[in-house]
Amino acid sequence: QVQLQESGPGLVKPSQTLSLTCTVSGGSITSTSDYWSWIRQPPGKGLEWMGTIAYDGTTWYSPSLKSHTSISRDTSKNQFSLQLSSVTPEDTAVYYCARGDRVVSIPVRWETDFGTWGQGTQVSVSS
Repeated sequence: QVQLQESGPGLVKPSQTLSLTCTVSGGSITSTSDYWSWIRQPPGKGLEWMGTIAYDGTTWYSPSLKSHTSISRDTSKNQFSLQLSSVTPEDTAVYYCARGDRVVSIPVRWETDFGTWGQGTQVSVSS
C-alpha cells in the first residue's frame, strides 16, 4: 500500500522560498501511470491544486502559481519536492502531497484525480 509523508519547515519568512518534500513508501514514483501532486488548503478556504509531476518527470502547474512554483524529484530517494518562491502570508496553508492514476483534470475532480494523500503539513508564512 502506497503511503506518502510530507516534511519541511513549519515556518517560513516572507519573500523566502518554501521547500517541502514528500517521501513515498510502498511504491515507486517512477511506476508507469502514477502522478504525484502538491495540493494546499489555506485556513478557511478550499483545496487548491498546485502542480503535478508524472512518473516520467513531466510536470504541470496551476496557471496562477506557475511563475513561482517548481516540482522536482529524487528517484534514488523515492521523493518529490515542492519549491514555492517569494512567499507571502497568503501562502500560509496545510500542504498535502498526493498520488493519482491520471493526469489532473482541469478543473480538478477532487473525488477521482487523487487516490492517496499524505497527512498534510502546516506551513505558516510570517516574519
